[in-house]
Amino acid sequence: MNKKDTKKEADEPVPQISKKDYEDTLYKLQVELVKLQRHFIKCGDKILVIFEGRDAAGKDGAIKRIIQHLSPRETRVVALGKPSDRDRSSWYFQRYISHLPAAQELVLFNRSWYNRAGVEPVMGFCTHAEYEEFMSSVPEFENMLVRSGIKLLKYYLDISKSEQAERLEDRKRNPLAQWKISALDQHALKKWKEYGLARDKMLAHTHNLTSPWTIVHADDKQLARINIIKDLLGRLDYVDKDERLILPDKRVVMPFDISFIEEGRLAS
Repeated sequence: MNKKDTKKEADEPVPQISKKDYEDTLYKLQVELVKLQRHFIKCGDKILVIFEGRDAAGKDGAIKRIIQHLSPRETRVVALGKPSDRDRSSWYFQRYISHLPAAQELVLFNRSWYNRAGVEPVMGFCTHAEYEEFMSSVPEFENMLVRSGIKLLKYYLDISKSEQAERLEDRKRNPLAQWKISALDQHALKKWKEYGLARDKMLAHTHNLTSPWTIVHADDKQLARINIIKDLLGRLDYVDKDERLILPDKRVVMPFDISFIEEGRLAS
């Protein structure tokens, strides 16, 4: 399939999924995730999955469904808070290193070192020199991780402005989601264009063959979740894989290509 055919397929509307089909498919995929965990524990694999995206893009929900039935001893979610004074005076990657996976572990980063490519420059939390140094050094840093044996997967969850506005408003009204509210929420829509430009620069400069980005069209939470899991399962080795079940919908999850920016195929 050439690039024109791929674009045509990606532009086709994605049918909604019923609640029953979603729940049935999710259950089957979670069984596959358990198979995957048995395999990477036995083989001593080290798996690192990075989730990035705008506020309310669905990172929490996707991670929750991935880890729901996995052993907590070999599964960790990393969601670091505001850096301390010591963190700010240290090598930028230093506070992330202790959270990297050891053998037999799956680690999921709910935001990562890519804060320096998105939130920090937009909000003025880093200098231009610090930003440029990060963009220059992160490909080599990730190459080192991959060469060390870490299986690295990077997902960017992309949502529309209207969907983000609706989710942020729902978050304010939901008493069970108050922990998700942050001081940065009020800037998410005000600085929509700035965040979009930062996203485009990040993807263009940090996507490569060793540590590629995968784009997720995430306006539909349920479709995003099941297709992220399918893609993840498809890219990792494990025994007794159900090959037909784990085929992702390429209209929802797809490898990043620079044409996505050039043709305006990301939310703007």
